[in-house]
Amino acid sequence: MQNLFLETERLSLRYITQDDFEVLKTILQDKRVMYAWEYDFTDKDVQEWIDRNLELYKKCNLGFFIMSENKSGKVIGQAALKQDIIADNQYYEISYILKKDYWHKGYATEAAKALKDYAFYVLHLNEVIFEIRPNNISSRKVAENLNAKVCGEFIKNVRNKEMTHLIYKLSKSTDLSKF
Repeated sequence: MQNLFLETERLSLRYITQDDFEVLKTILQDKRVMYAWEYDFTDKDVQEWIDRNLELYKKCNLGFFIMSENKSGKVIGQAALKQDIIADNQYYEISYILKKDYWHKGYATEAAKALKDYAFYVLHLNEVIFEIRPNNISSRKVAENLNAKVCGEFIKNVRNKEMTHLIYKLSKSTDLSKF
């Protein structure tokens, strides 16, 4: 697969391209998938999403990646490793957005684990975080499955709406998955 960022047993994560506009619309414009964001993506928002990730790739080779099943080749969502700033502190965040048909099948956990391993053992980072809305129980379970712990919360202003997010943190020193 061209543009491959990394691969797991069941998944491939590749760089987003302009050709992904239509498939990203099916994810970012699905109200069931984007419920935790509490807003609808327009076509313009989808294009800005693509543009922002293309810039992130140039800047630091990180961002959101298209997530596909290896077996079928179908795009099932997105996963990210990207820099983030919360209260003037820089972090590296892991995120995931899956199409509804692929929820509860372990894909988010598999992608998040691969990105965590990349962060710790390729980039040599000491910690990663997950920003998760308190009511997003499934996403919280993904972070908890990787042994991330809630270390705080913050208010994120999204389109002039204040939204509480929990900060889950996972430190390399407490990562037991390599042993």
